[in-house]
Amino acid sequence: MIENKFKKLRFAFNLRTSWFSCNAVIMEYQITANQYRKSGSFSYQIRALLSCYINIVLDTHLTHFTHTLTFSYILSLAMAASQVHLQFLILFFCYSYIMCSALTFTHKTRHPGFTIDLIHRDSPNSPLHNPAKTRYEHLSEAFSRSTSRATHFTAASRAASAVQASVVPAGGEYLMNISIGTPPVRVLGIADTGSDLTWTQCKPCVQCYEQKLPIFDPKKSSSYNPVPCGSPTCYTNLASRTCDPDGTCSYYYSYGDKSYTNGVLATEVVTFGPNTPPFPGVSIGCGHENDGTFNEKGSGLIGLGGGGLSLIRQLKPSIGAQFSYCLVPYFETTSASKISFGPKASVNGPGAVSTPLVKKDPSTFYYLTLESIGIGNVTLDYKKQSAHYYTEEGNIIIDSGTTLTLLPKEFYDKLEGELEKVIKGERIQDPEGSMGLCYKTKKDLEVPVITARFAGADVQLKAINTFVRVEEDMVCFAMVPASEVAIFGNLAQINFLVGYDLDEGRVSFKPTDCSKHAV
Repeated sequence: MIENKFKKLRFAFNLRTSWFSCNAVIMEYQITANQYRKSGSFSYQIRALLSCYINIVLDTHLTHFTHTLTFSYILSLAMAASQVHLQFLILFFCYSYIMCSALTFTHKTRHPGFTIDLIHRDSPNSPLHNPAKTRYEHLSEAFSRSTSRATHFTAASRAASAVQASVVPAGGEYLMNISIGTPPVRVLGIADTGSDLTWTQCKPCVQCYEQKLPIFDPKKSSSYNPVPCGSPTCYTNLASRTCDPDGTCSYYYSYGDKSYTNGVLATEVVTFGPNTPPFPGVSIGCGHENDGTFNEKGSGLIGLGGGGLSLIRQLKPSIGAQFSYCLVPYFETTSASKISFGPKASVNGPGAVSTPLVKKDPSTFYYLTLESIGIGNVTLDYKKQSAHYYTEEGNIIIDSGTTLTLLPKEFYDKLEGELEKVIKGERIQDPEGSMGLCYKTKKDLEVPVITARFAGADVQLKAINTFVRVEEDMVCFAMVPASEVAIFGNLAQINFLVGYDLDEGRVSFKPTDCSKHAV
């Protein structure tokens, strides 16, 4: 019986299974400790346990509790050891434990995180910027993209329970640069908190949209590895997948605007700039067939959602599942928005507030619970004023890729009515028909502070977050009615340091002058 248990332990070790497998066996040993003391193969027992422990203690995924549990058990074995050579072995182990723990701690703190630029697609600093259009035309297009994106959030939410769900929100509003491969090839991608898969166009192209940047050639990268069909990465993280004749995992993603990408799932080295470490083994999509509304100056999409294939989840073992961004006002030319990853993304200090992330399907989206909105002394109860869907926890999605904030119509109508009572100005109709509450003025409009009260976090929104100039003589409310899905958009997040901590399950807000945000 004892020998079988040790075979089980060695089997767990040889397969390099999780620390839990080893500890499950160790717990079994504790139950039969008396049998160990009577066993003639006591030396073998300790050596087997040490072999397992030294391997799991070097695993940087382990907690201090895990180390302590295993360490405590082996010390209990030492108490039963009468042979001198075994006592010496235990002393050697104690020294090894201290050294291994130190190495583990050092490894865990090796990468403090990093910060890079986040570029609004319509900013004059963006390669996608069209100088022939006015800022108001850019804004009008961004508002239209908000409506389109909301439609496809709705479609994705409805399809969450379906195995074949593959429609994800179209695009986003911010861009970031990464590099993939060895040697590294630059990718300018849309940074999307509403998608998981990071992908770029790849050679050979079956159907590729026109791209100014060089198209990635996997044959020229020494670190490119296709993911096999039998891999858990393929069959647990991809809704629409097939098995290629060569046994590799292929994916298919369709976007709400009829754009799509189809290609091979592979692992690659990803880097974020000259001063950041390389991250090997990151799953990406190598798109051989891509078409739709993608811009020729971009080369893919960077998935920052909450699902298993997202960049955030994949970087967790190295730097933790944290990221934050600080968005400067639209059309800012003297400074750029920033996005940080790892410990560097922590949001704390005076003024910081946090609200829980709510786990819902699809796991890609970041759900918060909005309880009410305040205007001065008036509080509008979000849950009581809204349809049944909005009374639940996780009743609003926070998204960097949607410009406007979308609220359920019945609640929006009451909110607009309260604002009309306190804002002094000449109300006019938006000629585009996309905005609800608009005023005619060439000056800054005096508006009240609006407080978005999330569970455990009051976020005070200033005029820059709630009203936007859409014409030279017209200012409009940056919140609009929605039919089903509520979204807290990026205008409402300007000049906030917004942090997502997937390890702790929370989103934090801290009022910040993002044009002066230290990196």
